[in-house]
Amino acid sequence: MPDTLLYQRVWDEKLSPPVASRLFGYAGVALYEAVVPGMPGYQSLAGQLNDLPPLPQPDPQLVYHWPTVANAALATLSHTLQTSASTATARAVIDLERQLGDQFAATVPAEVVQRSVAQGQRVGLAIADWAEADGIAALNNCAYTPPSGHGLWEPTPPQYAAPLQACWGQMRPFVLRERSNECQPSTQPVYSEETDSQFYFEALEVYLAGKNLTAEQREIARFWSDDPGKTGTPPGHSISILTQIIRDKHLSLDVAAEAYARLGAAVADAFISCWQTKFAANVIRPITTIRRTIDPAWAPLLTTPPFPEYTSGHSVQAGAAAAVLTSLFGDHYSFTDNTGSELGLVRRSFSSFSAMAEEAAFSRLYGGIHYRSAIEIGLQQGACIGEQVNALKFRR
Repeated sequence: MPDTLLYQRVWDEKLSPPVASRLFGYAGVALYEAVVPGMPGYQSLAGQLNDLPPLPQPDPQLVYHWPTVANAALATLSHTLQTSASTATARAVIDLERQLGDQFAATVPAEVVQRSVAQGQRVGLAIADWAEADGIAALNNCAYTPPSGHGLWEPTPPQYAAPLQACWGQMRPFVLRERSNECQPSTQPVYSEETDSQFYFEALEVYLAGKNLTAEQREIARFWSDDPGKTGTPPGHSISILTQIIRDKHLSLDVAAEAYARLGAAVADAFISCWQTKFAANVIRPITTIRRTIDPAWAPLLTTPPFPEYTSGHSVQAGAAAAVLTSLFGDHYSFTDNTGSELGLVRRSFSSFSAMAEEAAFSRLYGGIHYRSAIEIGLQQGACIGEQVNALKFRR
């Protein structure tokens, strides 16, 4: 399943959140499409996801071992999907594939294993071909010069890094209509340094919050920081929550496959949609505004990431994840999230997925890197994306 190994891959390879979300998205679809022929009452997502063609089908007269099919599909996809896969990552994938293969071979007839591996490989290659046509070759790390002007985004301290993945908003989505305004905010902040303006008020809120953080607010900001290279990133955090639920509830392969497909598509589209918004609006970050208009020595709790402010990526992906997870497990599902426990982060408990999403979103205000409007509108944007994913027809 696309759980801990994918999370670790994202961490080890220091993948950015958009690139990580793409990996989780395709892995979820690959898992589902690998096993859906063995799931009575379910159907393929071919023809529902953008440009997904009919996929290789097993022989209905033969027996397959679906965990083996899934294992082969995910391993094949991982070997072929375009990332900067390290030698260590490639070895880990091979080792896990072999470990699971040996485990299955101990109880499954050899001819069934061979047939299942071949079927999984065909599905994995087909998903990889579909993935490579999403624009990644032309759009990944595209050349980009940010527009200059009063109140527009500019590189931020301390690294003053170039904008990250400026063309990601042009990638082919999984579910949203391609190159459309579906789920895009209808408004954007209007920059102003006037002390009675909404923009100044929101900047002042970030400044005052940062000066008066409680111990719990600091804990929340760090719990949800999900920094690339130090964690599995924000989309990986959402996948981690799902993985914990699947394990706690001992969910079957078919239920888990649908859940990973839904959530993977949701977080992938969340980053495409959010990046479309970010680089259309080019809103200036709080650190730039606050140092210019309120306090030239101010510093946020968290390091500001290198891309425009509006909308909040954490908020959009958390809103999308919450909509999907609520659809899967209900409105009032209580759970404890132990993502980051290996880093010494304290577990956090929630009474619902919407409560989780709100905390994840507002952690960015506590961290000093987002205004309130980017958070609140981002949650709405994410919820819209999640509902589009929830409208997919998984069952016949």
